Amino acid sequence: MSLGERIRGRRKQLGLTQLEIAQQLNMGRSNFGHIENGRVIPSSTDLDKLADILKTTPGYLLGKTDNPVVNTQENPYPLTSKEEKDIAKKLQSMMDELESDTPLAFLGEPMDEEDRELLRISLENSLRISKQMAKKKFTPTKYRK
Repeated sequence: MSLGERIRGRRKQLGLTQLEIAQQLNMGRSNFGHIENGRVIPSSTDLDKLADILKTTPGYLLGKTDNPVVNTQENPYPLTSKEEKDIAKKLQSMMDELESDTPLAFLGEPMDEEDRELLRISLENSLRISKQMAKKKFTPTKYRK
């Protein structure tokens, strides 16, 4: 299959029109039609955007792979802005508490700024994961996706 055939097939699978895709690519419908018919080859940036719109990879569109589906797993338990603020407050209080009395040390050596930042990122990820796990655990089964 050619590039245009793969684009057309994937577009139809997703139920999208040429106009909808052309608008997302900031081009005219006829220009997109030329891409689908193989008269025009899209630029690499347009190809990347097109792959995102069609929920596939540029490799599939170019014929390098035969699997059109991208394995993207959306987070079924996204955090609300309130939960994000709670995480930020908790993280700040944890970092303040760690730095308050004695200098932060790891294996007997004081931590430099890079190590502190890595610790902060790790703590933030842990807080996010624990919030999401709690949401999953306490969401009734009938409301789970």
